[in-house]
Amino acid sequence: MKNKILVTIILLLSLGAFAQKKITWKDLSKVKFVDKYFPGYDQSFLYPNFSQSIKSLEGKKVTITGYFLNIDPKGKLYILSKGPMSACFFCGIGGPETAIELEFLSKPVFKTDDIITVTGVLKLNSEDVDHFNYILTKSEGTLVD
Repeated sequence: MKNKILVTIILLLSLGAFAQKKITWKDLSKVKFVDKYFPGYDQSFLYPNFSQSIKSLEGKKVTITGYFLNIDPKGKLYILSKGPMSACFFCGIGGPETAIELEFLSKPVFKTDDIITVTGVLKLNSEDVDHFNYILTKSEGTLVD
């Protein structure tokens, strides 16, 4: 009987290790930005200093809900935003911590401002100014009803 209980506990713990973690926009706001000069562009950009709680999520499978934005006419750049297109950070509301670059496993069928839930592997980016600070790789999304 003790062996069955022990095996059950081990199985439950191991399942939790492989499950995705639900995160919120508040979680992603735990970052501070400083200006940093990037010689390749001859200008300064906001450089993120991620909190330890954010760093602990890097490389992990996470799930978050937000607004889908397709801002690239060629359909190669997809974003999940805390707010709709009219209130996204490049419209002056919020900062870079309110958007995530999405790298989908297959071409998404969502429309701009659809509310979706996305699951993917979180990548933190502080050096490549051609990409967002938060990137979800291997992303899959579902429309929120």
